[in-house]
Amino acid sequence: MAHIPTKETLTCEFKSDRRCLSDKDLIEAVVCMANGEGGDIYLGVEDDGTVTGLHAKHALLDGLAAMIANRTHPAQAVTVTPIEVKNKRIARIAVPKSGTPVATNEGLVKRRRLKANGEPECVPFLPVDFSSRRASFGLIDISSQPVSGSTLSDLNSVERNRLRQFIERLNGDQALLELDDHQLDAALGLVARTEDGFLPTLTGLLLIGLEGALRNLVPSHEIAFQVLDGEEVRLNEFTRSPLLSAIERIETLLKPLNPEKEFQDGLFRVAVPKIDPRAFREAFANAITHRDYGQRGAVHIRMQGDEMVISNPGGFVEGVSLSNLLTTEPRPRNPALADALKRIGLVERTGRGVDLIYRGMLRFGRHIPDFSQSDSHTVVLRLSLEDADEEFLKVVLKEESRLGGRLPIDSLIILNALREGRRLQLEEIASQVQKEPGRVKASVERLVESGLLQAHGSGRGRNYTLSHHLYDLQGKKAEYIRQAGFSKLQNEQLVKNYVTQHGRITRSEVMELCHLDKDQAYRLLKKLVADNELVRHGVAKLAYYTFE
Repeated sequence: MAHIPTKETLTCEFKSDRRCLSDKDLIEAVVCMANGEGGDIYLGVEDDGTVTGLHAKHALLDGLAAMIANRTHPAQAVTVTPIEVKNKRIARIAVPKSGTPVATNEGLVKRRRLKANGEPECVPFLPVDFSSRRASFGLIDISSQPVSGSTLSDLNSVERNRLRQFIERLNGDQALLELDDHQLDAALGLVARTEDGFLPTLTGLLLIGLEGALRNLVPSHEIAFQVLDGEEVRLNEFTRSPLLSAIERIETLLKPLNPEKEFQDGLFRVAVPKIDPRAFREAFANAITHRDYGQRGAVHIRMQGDEMVISNPGGFVEGVSLSNLLTTEPRPRNPALADALKRIGLVERTGRGVDLIYRGMLRFGRHIPDFSQSDSHTVVLRLSLEDADEEFLKVVLKEESRLGGRLPIDSLIILNALREGRRLQLEEIASQVQKEPGRVKASVERLVESGLLQAHGSGRGRNYTLSHHLYDLQGKKAEYIRQAGFSKLQNEQLVKNYVTQHGRITRSEVMELCHLDKDQAYRLLKKLVADNELVRHGVAKLAYYTFE
């Protein structure tokens, strides 16, 4: 018997069919779901999740998908699947998320969203939201479009000079410095050709626009920098200045709040900041580049306690999620703005700025960057401001000296995962790196060969810890003894303790208890039987072991 969700969510809706749901209501539900995040509509289920079944008129589901396609514009393709639940027949209508607004043939356009209390609702899908929707799918680049009502007089020569200074100071695309103002504006996409001549683009206004023009023409642009001490606000600055001016201002405000300590170990001398400046700049620039300029709301930077939080309106673009941030191809919501920032030198030119953010945290032994509170409307990044783990940094510096270059970002993530997770199998490590286990295994084994990791067991039961050498370098010998895995005698004692508590043990339980593979568990149990420590009962898969 099939199971269905127990309650409605953003991507799950129940529709009662006891009184035969009208085609009009069903079409509206499909349109609403398609314009949201997509999902499943369960026809024949009450709002509270009670399964009441399909009406007789819907008993034959043939033609339902065609009817939905014929009554939506553009035609919405759905998949209709009959399901038996509690001896009642219902229908699951799978609705894919649409990149362009979908309407009923009568012109009704709605979208599904969550209310403040977390319950889903359908609301009008307004024309002002259409461009944001298309941008999230990469179907339009709002930042490359001319801004309605703007003129070239809205561009500020002072900000253009600031842009040139940024290029020179940050070692951006030096060829841009050879261009005159008009050529520079065209090369960076700050203006676009129209029937009325050249007009400023959104990128142009954001980078070198007059502040008054930005306030009037791009009212969504705003950046907030806040410093909180408990419930007390120490600093609360909002700005609508052009981006380069705003970046300079925020970095000036941050400087006294970001003290550096000098770390020295032998020949190594490294400045250890509270937050890595390059990681901060990339995180800040990412928030600016990926924000949805069709939505109201500021890019927020907040320092409080041992963390910094950077958030921006607009969730991840289509194809980007928490599970592939480290591996997916760069997909900025505003490609023209992103390209301009790369050429200026403000962000990583490869588009892999997220790697710099991770490196800026992990190299100093701080927690991994945390995007977990992001949703479909907002991206939230939490960065640790805790004191650096200088002993871990010492290990990183020595390994980088041996390699003659920086540790790969995968290696830093693996070391951090084991530093925090203590003892992990390959699959668990791979989930941290966001790659398939087969692609991660080589990186893990190289760390084993370099003496930074230690492998335990073989086959499916193989797992890893930080090596005794690494624990020794950090002055944590006792911790290694606790974490590094069990000797044969310790495994034997574990098994005997288990039998004492539970009366019996099976081979599968030994595998789980001692992190051994099938053959290792078999040999351990065979030895205990040979030593008259345990007695075997039963055969093959039914075998178990006791003291008598």
